[in-house]
Amino acid sequence: MSTTRHFRVWRGDDEGGQLTDYDVEVNEGEVVLDIIHRLQATQAPELAVRWNCKAGKCGSCSAEINGKPGLLCMTRMNTFGEDQTVTVTPVRTFPVIKDLVTDVSFNYEKAREIPAFTPPADLKPGEYRMQQVDVERSQEFRKCIECFMCQNVCHVIRDHEENKEAFAGPRLFIRAAELDMHPLDARDDRKEFAKEEQGLGFCNITKCCTEVCPEHIKITDNAIIPMKERVVDRKYDPLTWLGRKIFRRDQLESGAK
Repeated sequence: MSTTRHFRVWRGDDEGGQLTDYDVEVNEGEVVLDIIHRLQATQAPELAVRWNCKAGKCGSCSAEINGKPGLLCMTRMNTFGEDQTVTVTPVRTFPVIKDLVTDVSFNYEKAREIPAFTPPADLKPGEYRMQQVDVERSQEFRKCIECFMCQNVCHVIRDHEENKEAFAGPRLFIRAAELDMHPLDARDDRKEFAKEEQGLGFCNITKCCTEVCPEHIKITDNAIIPMKERVVDRKYDPLTWLGRKIFRRDQLESGAK
């Protein structure tokens, strides 16, 4: 059974725009992305929207639906009242290109700054060996589909454009945590990098990023807070500081022999 529902969709580009009203047919079992496609087919052929898999796995169709970030392909129409207007706008934190499509290149630029996985020097490809228990914690972060909704709701950059240069955001913090927890990653400076280059200290753990994650990754509890604790331990714990000094002295003495 089909009904006619009222939609408001943001139309515009980087120079400005406005919400445009549409009355559109809605069928049982459809999601918001179905309705956007019907609008393209019947009323607004030039409407721009980014999507790919329509299965909640590519992260491309993230938008704000009635003010709440979500995936267009995973937001079912039966979650709204029949008389309720459905408003669809682009994610707010990133610059608009056209209509519902935003420029999320900020996230890829920040990703390129992260030092790559660095295996131990004495191991060759094919010789890597790990136990499942060693990778269980970091495996959670591999579920990220890069919808960037966590980045979108993070008030550090959502409300302060000037922070983007110094702050990588929750999506990149889980990448840093994943590498730092990796049993075969040989780099010892990932905590310092998170603090000095990614702006980890700006995060005040409000958990807004965790709340919107469609993959239910516990971004704050399992990635950001542990990274913050490691930074504090490394920098301020006197026993950790002393152990690093002794270990480094031993290395220097053995290298001089």
